[in-house]
Amino acid sequence: MTNNVMKDYLIPTEEIRREHETMKSRFIATLAPAFSIDEARAFMAKIKKEFSDASHNVPVYIIGGGNTVTEYFSDDGEPSGTAGKPALSVLRGSGLGDTVLVITRYFGGTLLGTGGLVKAYTESAQLVVNQVKRGRRVPVHVGEMNIPYNLLERLRLLVIKHHGSIVGEEYAEDIKIKLQVRQEAFESFQSDLRELSAGKVQAKVIESKEEIIPVE
Repeated sequence: MTNNVMKDYLIPTEEIRREHETMKSRFIATLAPAFSIDEARAFMAKIKKEFSDASHNVPVYIIGGGNTVTEYFSDDGEPSGTAGKPALSVLRGSGLGDTVLVITRYFGGTLLGTGGLVKAYTESAQLVVNQVKRGRRVPVHVGEMNIPYNLLERLRLLVIKHHGSIVGEEYAEDIKIKLQVRQEAFESFQSDLRELSAGKVQAKVIESKEEIIPVE
């Protein structure tokens, strides 16, 4: 299903796995970033292959794109509404997009009942959602410049001030610097750079893209 949402959302920056046991049934939740339906499906297939002997591999995903998200869930043989739907509900409430989650269950011999299954799958989803590291998709400019050696340390401080990062340095007669700065801060960075270099240095934009910036 596809729903309208705000464009700004959090994204997992890692694959994470957590497990717990409920009434002798073992639940293993594995969550990862996925930026397309194909990526989500490939991840689901990978987990199903890894745990091919499990009783159930319950998949859910929320794939963000522009102003819409595409959602999917399956109960994978569990009673309808007891597995995929509660897991998807946890994802919806987390603020995460571009996320795929598979909850694997090894049946322990004791029936959990409808309420017990909903509780177990909800807790499994919460374990990974609450502990995964998150980032935010941010538009950045990648720039290049040549600077004299005596400005290098002050340039480093300037980049930090504007929440950017230096991604490359080549040493010759001058230093060729490659850096990235958020697009919203780039003009301010350029202004400070002109002041620092007495108008002699400007960064040339060589690429504009979106970068996933970690969020504490």
